[in-house]
Amino acid sequence: MLLRLLALALSLSFGNTIPTEQKTLISQPNNVETSTGGQDAVKGRALQGRFLHITDFHPDEFYEHYSSTEEDYACHRGDGPAGVYGAETTDCDSPTILINATFKWINDNLKDTVDFVIWTGDSARHDSDERIPRTQKEVVDLNEMLVDKFVEVFGKKDKINDTDPTNDFTIPIIPTFGNNDIMPHNIFQPGPNWWTKKYASVWRKLIPEEQRHGFVRGGWFSVEVIPNQLAVLSLNTLYFFDSNTAVDGCADKSEPGYEHMEWLRIQLQFLRQRGMKAILMGHVPPARTESKLSWDETCWQKYTLWMRQYRDVVVGSVYGHMNIDHFMLQDFEDISNKGLRGDEQPFSRVALDDELTIQSSADYLTELRAGWSRIPEPPKGKSRSLSGLGYFYDLLDSFTRTSKQKKSREDKFLKEIGGEWGERYSISLIAPSVVPNYFPTMRVVEYNISGLDTDSSLSKAIPEAHSLEHPEEDCSTIDDEDMDDCAKAESKKSKKKRKGKKKKSQKSKKPNFKAPKPPSKSAPPGPAYSPQTFSWLGYTQYYANLTRINNDFTNETENDLLGDEGWHGGKHKGKKPKEKSKKHHKDFKYEVEYDTRNDTVFALQDLSVRSYIDLAGRIGQYKPAKSDRLEDAAADDTENLDGDIVPDLDIEEDVEFVRCEGNLEATKKKHKKHKHRKMINKIWFAFVDRAYVGTRDAEELREQF
Repeated sequence: MLLRLLALALSLSFGNTIPTEQKTLISQPNNVETSTGGQDAVKGRALQGRFLHITDFHPDEFYEHYSSTEEDYACHRGDGPAGVYGAETTDCDSPTILINATFKWINDNLKDTVDFVIWTGDSARHDSDERIPRTQKEVVDLNEMLVDKFVEVFGKKDKINDTDPTNDFTIPIIPTFGNNDIMPHNIFQPGPNWWTKKYASVWRKLIPEEQRHGFVRGGWFSVEVIPNQLAVLSLNTLYFFDSNTAVDGCADKSEPGYEHMEWLRIQLQFLRQRGMKAILMGHVPPARTESKLSWDETCWQKYTLWMRQYRDVVVGSVYGHMNIDHFMLQDFEDISNKGLRGDEQPFSRVALDDELTIQSSADYLTELRAGWSRIPEPPKGKSRSLSGLGYFYDLLDSFTRTSKQKKSREDKFLKEIGGEWGERYSISLIAPSVVPNYFPTMRVVEYNISGLDTDSSLSKAIPEAHSLEHPEEDCSTIDDEDMDDCAKAESKKSKKKRKGKKKKSQKSKKPNFKAPKPPSKSAPPGPAYSPQTFSWLGYTQYYANLTRINNDFTNETENDLLGDEGWHGGKHKGKKPKEKSKKHHKDFKYEVEYDTRNDTVFALQDLSVRSYIDLAGRIGQYKPAKSDRLEDAAADDTENLDGDIVPDLDIEEDVEFVRCEGNLEATKKKHKKHKHRKMINKIWFAFVDRAYVGTRDAEELREQF
């Protein structure tokens, strides 16, 4: 631990702390080069310390405005409330005008402020209209159309028509397969297959030439977005996807999921040896709650093991697919030999709906919250997260504590979350979509580029390749081939302990694969855990309020999202738009929904794992006591039968929260506790409100959550 602390101190001394103002990050010299993913490096362009994440366009060339949003019509015909720029809160896809307006807004507002673009799939419409079934040609054409849109914004005009397709962009654009980018949707055969070969052509401008063989093999590839420093690994999550019946998980060597995980392990190992960092991206996220999952369990187990062992390399991971704005934690304590083998779990999980309904997404979010309620609580008066030099000095102070103090609640809490940096967990960020299942969105993530201004500072900012020793506690989870390397680093006492673990592991039929080696004990924690170069500082969530932009209805009433199962007719279902012969819509624009760097509700210090442990713990902290059952509730519109509140309640208002059963005097004594619970609930309701991008009113959220 002392070695890691000293390593962190050296890292901080070289300017890897998070600056207080992003303006200190973007004023970099123009001699920094950025890679275009196999294309020529762009000389003379300063790093901005920002990247764009955009997902789930679902363009639909058959969309007709003022058509019906009913399931049999799908915004393709009939009369109804489908807006000019899209039918928000429905299951209709995106009109072409929304796609064009989105790229125009990016061109006008973001083009010169981002270093690369992560594009996480689903770039064709759903196959939801029996009268107009999708074709392979249409799916390919829609993806080619979106590539052309990226060329319009980020293309190098003098290179578009030359003979080299790999130098067309000013910055890297990294795509990935969505489950609707193939036919039939969800079903992706082992490669090479027709789709990997076709997309090798469709994305020829985006995939580095040296990566194309691997892409044709299985649809995965990597891009060095900052040469020799930062790579983005594009995962083909369809091989992990539990709804893909053409494959069967990641445990069997004959499965493409196994091969894909081996590719990921090797890539992360190479990056570690080169002193580089990685961002992981994919379409389907590794969602996993007590009863639901989106990946095959063996794939989730391997992925989570990889995240634990390569936590010094992985900066963060981003996904799409689910349309709701949220995050998830991977708990390393859930890794098991039984899970890695694919044996039956103590409880069964069912696959999440391919397209989440309102009800299924609500159930899923509620299960997330229930899982987060089990996150260890910090000592009273202490936050779950600390960052920057203040936290470094707190660590130094910990070395001066007495033995009694080291057994304090704070030490216990740190042990429970995996140490000072929360290394029991990794996080995945899931962005909402462009397609207006709610409101169209995109996200700009800011990352730390201090230390990247000169070659000399680069060598100091990026640690050397780690040694490959194993902590003794990891020896029992690796295969026999790696046992010898592990043994060299152990004492005689540790060897004896490992021998017993090995025998026990053999009895439990340990998985037979090459396990990754963890970070060196002397290495500082990775950029996902401590502030340093490439650590994520925050993100800005943008959305387009189509209700306001389309401007088709007057005297708006409550959202009509009746019928939680199946197709959604949307908030304007049954309403008649204004006179169709007139143009009522306003100028299209994206605006800030929230910015994590100045958000007082979530109050994230940064996007580190410790910050998200803190946020998840606060969201999940509310646990109703038996005495909180209600005899009745006050006739206040801000209350519901669970005692929860809507997001806009004044949490400081001095009102009696509920009337509990029995002793009213006891109720008064609990008043202070109730006020604290109101603050917790405000965070929960803000979380679900943002999950649906603000499209559902407070009454709906109160009734459902």
